[in-house]
Amino acid sequence: MILQGKRVALPSAPVVHRQFESHVAATPDAVAVVHAGGRMTYAELDARANRFARFLLARGHGRGAKVGVCLDYSADMLVAVLGTLKAGAAYVPFDPAYPAERLRLLLGQVPGLALIVASPVTAGMVESADVEIVDLDRLADRLAALPATAPDTDVIGDDVCYAVFTSGSTGTPKLTAVRHEGWFNLMNWLRLEYGLHSGSNNLVVSAFGFDLSQRALMTPLFCGATQYLMASRNFDAMMAYRILTEHDIRVVHCASSTLYVLVDWETARGGDALTKLDHVLFGGEALKAERLTDWARREGNTCTLLHQYGVAECTDVATSYDLAGYRPGDQDVPPVGRPAYNTDIHLLDENLRHVAPGEQGEICIAGAGVGAGYLNAGPENRKFTTVDAGGERIRVYRTGDRGRVTDAGDLVVLGRIDAQVKVRGMRIDPVDVERALAQLDGVRETAVAVTRTDAGDAELTAFLVPAGDDLAEDDVRARLLRVLPRNMVPARFRNIPRLPLSPHGKVDRAALAETARGEQYAAVGTAARGEQR
Repeated sequence: MILQGKRVALPSAPVVHRQFESHVAATPDAVAVVHAGGRMTYAELDARANRFARFLLARGHGRGAKVGVCLDYSADMLVAVLGTLKAGAAYVPFDPAYPAERLRLLLGQVPGLALIVASPVTAGMVESADVEIVDLDRLADRLAALPATAPDTDVIGDDVCYAVFTSGSTGTPKLTAVRHEGWFNLMNWLRLEYGLHSGSNNLVVSAFGFDLSQRALMTPLFCGATQYLMASRNFDAMMAYRILTEHDIRVVHCASSTLYVLVDWETARGGDALTKLDHVLFGGEALKAERLTDWARREGNTCTLLHQYGVAECTDVATSYDLAGYRPGDQDVPPVGRPAYNTDIHLLDENLRHVAPGEQGEICIAGAGVGAGYLNAGPENRKFTTVDAGGERIRVYRTGDRGRVTDAGDLVVLGRIDAQVKVRGMRIDPVDVERALAQLDGVRETAVAVTRTDAGDAELTAFLVPAGDDLAEDDVRARLLRVLPRNMVPARFRNIPRLPLSPHGKVDRAALAETARGEQYAAVGTAARGEQR
């Protein structure tokens, strides 16, 4: 089974920062970035980025080099990113929201790191790296002496523009490289397909290290719009909603769990800033459509919800679906839609043969968005392979996700192949259990974590955010047994006030598993009686 995206011609050199430069030439005085009350025009941002690019080139860090960026959201971050691109190098985000131990691990995973851009606040977080750390403020006088014009650097679509960390099947962080052609194709598709333009002002709400954040950072500048950045290292719902209310934000890119938080914030306060947006582009985890249904149907809601699917190894987004076409109950799982421009989805069996229409298969992505591979992994690069498609060998990335295609031609993601766990002899995907729990009355939100018994056997623990009073364990278990086999019903249930989110805005399942091991929450049904396990 193959889903083919629309073929759209790209420039001979599909280079991302060239599109930004076209807006600099056309509208130099337009506002490019707003942060903490300060503003910077396209011309000012371009000049600063050009000077930083010349600084990098003078150090020998040009085409093919890798430049680390460990900065909080700010205009300096965009200067560092754009300057790195203009030098022909690729940037690597080191998210200051990460714990120090995590950053030390990541720093050791980048082969040939040239230098790191940091601030006085973040420099200490990356000092374990055996490379030069530079501060743009301290370099201000030196940079000011350099020409403000763009350097003459030959950058092509096949060059790597950035590399982000993602976990491989072993759990070791993998550094996946994205090419200019793929990134350009992604943003060009968003611009043409959804009509993004110079008024499509954006607010970044996800952490810098997230693959989603890279397109969230650059898409408004690709379209000639204004980028708004929060003065907060971690997601702050109150601050985000205040900015949405006070400024002309039209677009937000975020993880599904972050969208739920924003919707809850708006609903609780009777606001309308979200409903007035043009687009919210979201995904990254299984969609709980019931969390959005009432809000989406509010009178006067003009926001288009785009449910998207993709992986970091293939430039973040491969398919998209307008949720206006989804009716809860029509399908078991909300679709993620059809491929982006110049992108194909192949559903393959374990022998890399295409499955028949209607059958499940591994989702494999082909086309312009497929990245350059992992920069720090050997065997893991086997996920980038070739398959036969009509007698032609094409390059694909094996995502490890299970999927099928609906009769309407939309992709549905069914879960991870490697996320299945054997519980009492039966292979189970925790996402399937979450979907069943989410349909129960009184369950506002849920997540299922894989835990271990004292004997080392796998079991499931369900975390429930109740819609009202705490849920009783026996009642939840009895209702779940009506729709699931006994082996799929979690061994334990926990009432919690909210699901924890990772810095990327997704449900933090590792934190939930740790909570289950530590018995930090009272068992369902005991909290109301004041008992503790």
